[in-house]
Amino acid sequence: MAGLFSPLTLRDVTFRNRIGVSPMCQYSAVDGMAGDWHLVHLGARATGGAGLVCVEATAVEPGGRISPADLGLWNDAQGEPLARIARFIRAQGAVPAIQLAHAGRKASTRAPWEGGTPLAPADGGWPIVGPSPRPFADGYQTPAEMRAEEITAVIDAFSRSAVRAREAGFGAVEIHAAHGYLIHSFYSPLSNHRTDAYGGSFDGRIRLLLDVTDAVRRVWPEGRPLFVRVSATDWTDGGWTPEDTMALARRLAARGVDLIDCSSGGNVPRAAIPSDPGYQVPFAAAVRREAGVASGAVGLITTPAQAEAIIAAGDADLVLLARGMLRDASWPIHAAQALGHPAADLVPPQYRRAY
Repeated sequence: MAGLFSPLTLRDVTFRNRIGVSPMCQYSAVDGMAGDWHLVHLGARATGGAGLVCVEATAVEPGGRISPADLGLWNDAQGEPLARIARFIRAQGAVPAIQLAHAGRKASTRAPWEGGTPLAPADGGWPIVGPSPRPFADGYQTPAEMRAEEITAVIDAFSRSAVRAREAGFGAVEIHAAHGYLIHSFYSPLSNHRTDAYGGSFDGRIRLLLDVTDAVRRVWPEGRPLFVRVSATDWTDGGWTPEDTMALARRLAARGVDLIDCSSGGNVPRAAIPSDPGYQVPFAAAVRREAGVASGAVGLITTPAQAEAIIAAGDADLVLLARGMLRDASWPIHAAQALGHPAADLVPPQYRRAY
C-alpha cells in the first residue's frame, strides 16, 4: 500500500488517506453565509477521494473577515448551511473540517479578483485591529491596538464558533494562526510591539494563541482532533523563526493540539519566500521530529510521487493540497492510479463506470 493512502487516526477520528484539501478562501459568501458555491466546491473535492476536506478561513466575528465575502460562524444561522456541507462531505467518506480565523490587521480588503486592495470604511470596509498600531503595508489601514477586553472578546469568539462547528458536525477544527492574520501578528516580533502580558517576550507574544487553543479545546469534543496552522517562519530578519515554531509546537501539543499545519510567511509584504516545490516540507518534518506532534505539509506539492515521498520519508503525517485541488478535484483518485494503488474505493458508485 502506498503510504499516501494509508489511514491516519487522530483521537477517535480516522482519515481514509493522508491527502487533505487545504482551506482555500472562495470569497463567495453573503453576510458570512455559505451558499451553493461552497457546497459544490467542497463536495466535489470530497467525491474526488480526499481524506480530509477543510472549509476555508471562517471568521469568528464580523470584523475578522478578510473581505466582505468571507464565510463566518459568529451566529447560529451561519451554522445551518455549513452543517449541510459537513454532512455531504462525511457521506462521501471524507472527514469534514473547518478553519476558524480572525484576519486582524489584514482584514477589510477586496476579493482578489477585485484587486485585493484595502477597503476603507467609507467604501464598505470596517475599522481593523491588531496587536500594535502598525499597518500591514503601505495603503492599509492602521489597526487599533487591541485593549485587554477586546482580546478577551476575541478568545470568547473563537470558543463560541468552535461550539457552532461542533454542532454543525465537523470532525476536526483548525485554528488559523498563520499568514499575518491576527494570531500570527501577535506572535511575530515584527508586528507585536506591546509591553503588556500579550507582548514583549516569547511567552507574551504566544499567549493569545495559547489562550485561544485552551478556549477551543475546552469546548471541542475530546474525541475530535484540533489542528493549528502556523507560519513556521517570517522569512525576514528579526522575525519569527523555525526555532520559535519548534518551541511553540511543544506548547501546543501539551495543550491538546493534535496536528500542526506548517505554512510560512504572510506577515510582511516583501519577505523573500522561496518558490521551490515542497519548500515548506522541512518545517513539517522538524515539527514532527522535534516536537513529537503530528504535522501537515503544505505548499507547492503537486505530484503524486512528491506527496508519496513526503509521507514515506516520515516528513509529515498529512499532505494538504490547495491549487492542485482547484485544478483537479479528483486529484486523490488520479494519484492512486499513478501510484498503482486501488482507486475503486475512492470513486463514488455514480462515477465508477468512468474508471
